Amino acid sequence: MKDTLMKMLEERKEEMIQIRRYLHKNPELSFQEEKTAQYIADFYKGKDVEVQRNVGNGYAIVVTIKGKKLGKSIGLRADFDALPIVEETNLPFKSKNEGVMHACGHDGHTAYLLVLADCLIQLKSEITGTIKIIHQHAEEVPPGGAKSVVESGVLDDLDAIFGIHLFPIKPAGYIGYRSGFAMAGRTFFKLKIQGTGGHGSSPHLANDSIVAGSYFVTAIQTVISRRLSPFDVGVITIGSFDGKGTFNVIKDSVELEGDVRYMTVETQQLIDQEVHRIVKGIEAEFGVSCELIYTADYPPLYNDPKITADVRATLESMVDPDIKGIFEGPMLSGSEDFAYYLEKIPGCFFYIGCSPKGVENAYFNHHPKFDIDEDALIVAAKSVAQVVCDYYGIE
Repeated sequence: MKDTLMKMLEERKEEMIQIRRYLHKNPELSFQEEKTAQYIADFYKGKDVEVQRNVGNGYAIVVTIKGKKLGKSIGLRADFDALPIVEETNLPFKSKNEGVMHACGHDGHTAYLLVLADCLIQLKSEITGTIKIIHQHAEEVPPGGAKSVVESGVLDDLDAIFGIHLFPIKPAGYIGYRSGFAMAGRTFFKLKIQGTGGHGSSPHLANDSIVAGSYFVTAIQTVISRRLSPFDVGVITIGSFDGKGTFNVIKDSVELEGDVRYMTVETQQLIDQEVHRIVKGIEAEFGVSCELIYTADYPPLYNDPKITADVRATLESMVDPDIKGIFEGPMLSGSEDFAYYLEKIPGCFFYIGCSPKGVENAYFNHHPKFDIDEDALIVAAKSVAQVVCDYYGIE
């Protein structure tokens, strides 16, 4: 079956590319992917599978492929939402929806998985177990789609789950893995500091919220430099400080927004504790009142070490001209809501190199000029197919 599956994928490489280009040309934002979801559902019409639509809090689709006998169940996931970015490429299939772009590779994720799923459907008599294909909405916008798909219960029977992401950190043909914590968790915070406004000539009659806010900006960085172990990874960013007023008026209140990144749950908890402690200290020191919204968006992504070791062995065993090399990928400070699946289901999320040919410093995901080498699609399809076959012991 393995050889047959690989040959089927090779014969449909151009179809993957055309699907990717169609999706790239017709992107939709998170939680608005109605037409994309319909396109995916239409792909499965007439096929011998169960299709569940609108799973979770949006347009997610779960396709269940049942093998000839009962056995282990696994999930394969691809996301399909786009980003609010004005595309700056010159591709002939450039986005036709102004201000919306597939700048993160989700078009490629969906394209490879549609074709792989169809091939697995055709060969399902050779599978002992069940494969659930998860086409997920809204990866880009918290709370995201993954958490709600998990909470829906449709994946409760899974024994393992796998996913990939296209990253231009290597050329097409290279596949990266990372055991344990592989991608950062993320927390959003918004702080409103309420002081007492007044005239710039009489600061003693006011309570300056800008001074208190400025102290917060400085103090919060000490969490990273003085509270976090130098062997741990954490980042705190203040992305917005809304304190605009008039030059001779002491501001009544200010609002700040920021972003926290961390690689482990323990680091997440420590930063959470310290941020709240600093806010309380500012209230006491400056006599202001603070309203803090502190929301953990996505947890750190944790690849199960045993399953990841198996995936590594599987990928390293591949003898295929499309596969050029396997490498241990770096820890990535970006976040990914696939982490919600891995909190409940052991699995592995690995990286597919996709740097465009001849480009030394490729534009990274979320850039308006982001593009991929479409040879990465067959690499994604073959690598995941190999993982599936080895998981089920299929020769």
